[in-house]
Amino acid sequence: MAVKFQYNKTSLNEIGKQLKVRQKALPTLQNKESALRLEVRKAKAESDRLIADLEAAMERYDYLAALWNEFDPGLVAIKDVDLHTVKVAGVKTPGLGEIHYEIRPFNAFVKPAWYADGVAILKELSRLGIESEVYHEKARILDYQRKKTKRYMEDEENLSKASQKIVKQRHAAEEEEASEV
Repeated sequence: MAVKFQYNKTSLNEIGKQLKVRQKALPTLQNKESALRLEVRKAKAESDRLIADLEAAMERYDYLAALWNEFDPGLVAIKDVDLHTVKVAGVKTPGLGEIHYEIRPFNAFVKPAWYADGVAILKELSRLGIESEVYHEKARILDYQRKKTKRYMEDEENLSKASQKIVKQRHAAEEEEASEV
């Protein structure tokens, strides 16, 4: 897209106003970009930590692998996951609320004694996995917005440089006209 301009005072004043607005907005945009960069780093670190916790929990319960063959997989199901919106530097990101489980009743006298512990283990593992996915999505959204803000800043810089060049050319043309007279 080409920048259209005219050689008159009205156009020059309009370009000057746009330049001032851009110069005033640039620090805010830079602060937003740096805040988003920090939040992306935090979200990625939290997601990685949760994945590591999940893997550690899986290893911790590895000795029970033979027992899981006896466990009824339909006993525990995730009924609903409550997500809410959290604003970070003006960007809406997901936040994890409560995880609702549906636990089918089982006879504790007939089933092995560790069934209750198995339900708790599955709840913990699923919570870690879901929370990790939420933080991963949060990092993705924040990173996208950070890149968008950075591109906007670069566009604004390019436009302000173009405006400065137009003003400079205008002054050069006026000086040339004045020297010819």
